[in-house]
Amino acid sequence: MDLANKRLFLLDLDGTLYLEETLLPGAAEFLAYVRSHGGAVRYLTNNSSRGVDAGLEKMHRLGVPAQREEFLTAVEATVYYLQTQRIPSDVYYVVGTESFRRQLREAGFDIRETPDADVTAVLVGYDTELTYGKVENACRLLARGVDFLATNPDWACPTLFGFVPDCGAICEFIGRGAGRRPKFIGKPDPTMIRLALEQTGCLPEETLMVGDRLYTDIACGVNAGVDTVLVLTGEATAQDAAVSATPPTLICRDMAELLERIKEARA
Repeated sequence: MDLANKRLFLLDLDGTLYLEETLLPGAAEFLAYVRSHGGAVRYLTNNSSRGVDAGLEKMHRLGVPAQREEFLTAVEATVYYLQTQRIPSDVYYVVGTESFRRQLREAGFDIRETPDADVTAVLVGYDTELTYGKVENACRLLARGVDFLATNPDWACPTLFGFVPDCGAICEFIGRGAGRRPKFIGKPDPTMIRLALEQTGCLPEETLMVGDRLYTDIACGVNAGVDTVLVLTGEATAQDAAVSATPPTLICRDMAELLERIKEARA
């Protein structure tokens, strides 16, 4: 891999650039270096619990310059999938946050909060407002035979104290009860990376995907045909990478080490 040739950096957020309200080592310096050298960034996150505006506000709160158009989230990927792969008359029961439901309604989809007779699909996101009632409603609908969709397969979301259940774990909970498995839309599906390449005009060989999860971030890069870097500040370990079906091109301790490697390559 030629790190000196990279112009587009696709960056996961949770566990890669920050943990909750704490920037991880080298994150701010990395972003400043990329921008000062004419590079482009896109923030690729499977987190569907909050909208782009909330993500943008958080980056600014952490002291990191960011633009709205730099965010590509599981919500954008989900909207794209529903617009291109589903029919306009579909009706969705959503297990997700109010922010997620609002974004889907703003995109023109028919979103219900009760298991109505005309619902055609259950759609699950990373729901930080999860209730047992939502789980029961989803199982009721899945028993009827409606489609089962989900924003992302992540098992856990990193926090300062460890991890909390993410969308994949919520789907496992629902799926065990309903005897069904969902169709996942976000990473590792390559849709977000393809959108980023389309937006920036960069080539796959000029692009680098950076993240802390093998089965989402790294697999997404592999599926899209771009080089990948695993940082060890989140979920995956070097031992995990050694036995992964989708190993990264490079492993770095954190964003600080990746920045040093890029500087060395360009020197």
